[in-house]
Amino acid sequence: MTLVHAEAVKNTKNVAEQICNQMKTMQKKVHTQYPEADIIAQAAQILQQGGLVAFPTETVYGLGANGLDEAACKRIYEAKGRPSDNPLILHISHIDELRPIVRDIPQAAQKLIDAFWPGPLTMIFQKADCVPDTVTGGLDTVAVRFPSHSVAMALIRKAGLPIAAPSANTSGKPSPTRAEHVALDLDGKIDMILDGGATTWGLESTIVDVSVTPPMILRPGAITKEMMAQVVGDVDIDAALLQKPTTDFRPKAPGMKYTHYAPKADVFLVQGNDVVRCINDLAKKQKAQGKKVGVLATDQTKAKYHADVVLSVGSREKLEEIGANLFHVLRQFDVCQTDVVYAEVFPLTGEGLAIMNRLQKSAGYRMIEAD
Repeated sequence: MTLVHAEAVKNTKNVAEQICNQMKTMQKKVHTQYPEADIIAQAAQILQQGGLVAFPTETVYGLGANGLDEAACKRIYEAKGRPSDNPLILHISHIDELRPIVRDIPQAAQKLIDAFWPGPLTMIFQKADCVPDTVTGGLDTVAVRFPSHSVAMALIRKAGLPIAAPSANTSGKPSPTRAEHVALDLDGKIDMILDGGATTWGLESTIVDVSVTPPMILRPGAITKEMMAQVVGDVDIDAALLQKPTTDFRPKAPGMKYTHYAPKADVFLVQGNDVVRCINDLAKKQKAQGKKVGVLATDQTKAKYHADVVLSVGSREKLEEIGANLFHVLRQFDVCQTDVVYAEVFPLTGEGLAIMNRLQKSAGYRMIEAD
């Protein structure tokens, strides 16, 4: 992060704190499958009046505002301390709501819609004139998703408008997969939190740009390249997806440019032929310097580490389980007040690509070779 950008983010957060310090955030529990109509109506009214509501989706919790209201969308950036060039995603609840906000629907996009919507897939289209630049980060494209979560769909339908919603966390922190994560970051800064329990997928949606040919994945997720290729044929992956972006990089989708998903501790990824031995050696040296050391492990390796805090993200044989647990575990290292965290790595195929994308951003692309 450049000094200028860091100062801008700091100033944005200071403004957000001044604006939001006196706000009372309501928290309402909602039934996951059959959300209570009165609570949904109250949340929808807040959105219609320009307020902010955090709500569960099948991926992570989103921070919602009226996606066609520029002032409301600016409040998202203020509450999160989010850089203004980081685009938002518009959420819809029916396919008929797509055409008014995009210029056209390419053939490949229609095939992906038929196969994966509603679900954890975001697509990037050429935007219609009604979509504010605040939503798109000044780009001529817009990201759109049709979530499958009952609470999200009920809220969008009742509000009667596309909801702009990034993840409901302070910018840069691990995305929230539980309502308590949202409250920890945003209590007093937003109007309402709808508590629908833990999310299912745990990683944000796949983002694919369908305004280009062939479609290009800008952020990996539960809908993998292999799954999309079966539907539309060739699918590219953006070269910047697993590389540290340059300072002048202009993100076309959320999460492409800035450090994300990071706990307070310094995170390092460790790969190679003898990861366990390497991490144990590193942990010993850090502990000798008075540092509290954490290890992000798996069920297969958890018992092999000698560190202050060893947390498993699940079984290596179940990448979907690891994806669902990843952000919660990263936040647990903050609860345990670790100073440094060493993390195992995962294969760059299937959902492993999404897991590694999040881990690399969490670590600021710092990789240690165990050889």
